[in-house]
Amino acid sequence: MNKILEKRVLTPGVVLMKIYAPRIAKKAEPGQFIIVMPSEKSERIPLTIADYEREEGGVTIIFQTVGATTMELGEMNVGDEVFAFTGPLGKASHTEGVKKVAVIGGGLGCAIAYPQAKKLHELGAEVDMIAGFRNKDIVILEEEMKNASTRLFIMTDDGSNGNKGFVTNKLEELLESGEKYDEVIAIGPLMMMKFVCKLTEKYGIKTVVSMNPIMIDGTGMCGGCRLTVGGETKFACVDGPDFDGHLVDFDEIIRRSGMYRAEEQKAREAHCNLMKMKEEA
Repeated sequence: MNKILEKRVLTPGVVLMKIYAPRIAKKAEPGQFIIVMPSEKSERIPLTIADYEREEGGVTIIFQTVGATTMELGEMNVGDEVFAFTGPLGKASHTEGVKKVAVIGGGLGCAIAYPQAKKLHELGAEVDMIAGFRNKDIVILEEEMKNASTRLFIMTDDGSNGNKGFVTNKLEELLESGEKYDEVIAIGPLMMMKFVCKLTEKYGIKTVVSMNPIMIDGTGMCGGCRLTVGGETKFACVDGPDFDGHLVDFDEIIRRSGMYRAEEQKAREAHCNLMKMKEEA
C-alpha cells in the first residue's frame, strides 16, 4: 500500500522519498508529521511531512541517514513498500492571517520550514526565507524554497556560496534595515532556534519554533520529547510540534539532547555490521 513513488539523494546522507499515502495526503498540513516503519521489525520513527500532493496521493519525507532505522529506510528504492506510514500527527502550523513573515531553516530543518513557507506563500503572504547551511555542497531544496518565497537568502558558514554568515546575521540585517514581520518561524538545530529567539525577543516579534528535532516515539508515551514552555511541561509530539519560541527553555533541551548519542552510535554500528554480513553471505 505505502509504495515508494520517488527517491532522490539530495546530498550524501540526505534522502527525499515520496510515498503513496492518499488518505494522509488529503488531510496533511504544514507542521504535521508521520510515523514510519520501513519493515515489520523496524523501530518507529517520526518524520515531518515535507510536502504533499492531494490529487496524486503522494506524501514527501526528507531524512538524514544517521540512525539504524533511517539507514534501513534509505536503502529502500522506488517500488518498495514501507511497512507502516501513519498520520498526519501533531498540530498543524498556524498560517491564517499572517501577512508578512520571515521563515528560517537551518540545514535539514529547511525540509520542515519549506512546507510552511509554501503554504503561507500560497495564501498570499509576503515570505522572506532565510536558509542556513555549513557550505554550498550541502544546500538542499534551493529551487523549491525559491518558488515558495518572495525572497530567498541562503547563508553558508564558510561563505562558499558567496553569502558568509549565520541565519541570525541575515535576519538582523533585514530587521535593522526596517523590515517589519508579523512573525518569524524558525526550524533547525536547537542552538540555531535559541539564538533566533534571543534576537527576535529584542525586537518584540512573535517567533514560532518547531520541536520536531527532539521527538522520538511520536505519541507522548516515551516522554523523550518533553520540554518546558512558559514554566509548564509540554510534549512536542502531542502539544506541538510548534511552540512560542520565547517561552521555550532551550538550555534544558540542549542539555538533554546528548543523552542518547552512545546508544545511537551502537545502533548504527549494528546495522552496518548486519549489512556487511548480508553482502558477504
